Amino acid sequence: MTTQPDPTPPPAPDLAQLIRRAMDERDLSQSEIAGRAGVSVSTVNAWLHRRRGTGRGPAREKLVALAGALGVTEDEVFAAAGRARPGPLSEDRSEELLRLYAELTEDQQESLNVQLRALARHNRTGAS
Repeated sequence: MTTQPDPTPPPAPDLAQLIRRAMDERDLSQSEIAGRAGVSVSTVNAWLHRRRGTGRGPAREKLVALAGALGVTEDEVFAAAGRARPGPLSEDRSEELLRLYAELTEDQQESLNVQLRALARHNRTGAS
């Protein structure tokens, strides 16, 4: 009787595992990562020991900076943080959104604000 290999891929690393792997593969210290990412060494240490970045997770900007510091893709860092990666926001799209927003009534703007906050919170809490 032959055993079939398990087709289920291994789970993606969490943020601590991803940082540790990058440290090992690239011989990086916590200080080097902190300097490259523009965060404190204590922040990197907290991520490594899962004391920070496990709730709503680090801010988008910190995750983007961390990807560069570790030499991995933003997709890898966002997945490790359990977060959906936000799409790009070009200057043209930003201007269009502001123009459309300005055309809404005050009640419509508030309704849209509620929806946008809910979507952003959904993305920060690891839902896809």
